[in-house]
Amino acid sequence: QVQLVESGGGKVQAGASLIVSCEMSGRTRDNYLVGWFRQTPGKEREFLALIHPNGATYFADSVRDRFSMSRDNAKNTLSLQMNGLKPEDTAVYYCAARYSSALNYYRPQDYTHWGQGTQVTVST
Repeated sequence: QVQLVESGGGKVQAGASLIVSCEMSGRTRDNYLVGWFRQTPGKEREFLALIHPNGATYFADSVRDRFSMSRDNAKNTLSLQMNGLKPEDTAVYYCAARYSSALNYYRPQDYTHWGQGTQVTVST
């Protein structure tokens, strides 16, 4: 079983940077792909980025130029660095995990484990 806990959300002004983190625990975490999603009320969960166990990453076009990811293997933590934040980035941000394969997975239903989410609010 894999457990995920997000942290680092908050309120920032437009143009600021913020890091949200996902602490991953469980016996098979090294075999899991981790994705980042966000959701606003009334909308579907939106794919943002993913990272494979080997460190390979993929970003959605909408955030590729502003977001990046890193991992701290010693702390079993993955982080999403968000730069140049805009009011439209306001959402609940989730990390999710699934057993890894060579494929990329962009749909929420492809993931089997989810964190509780962390709110990011960007004001003008």
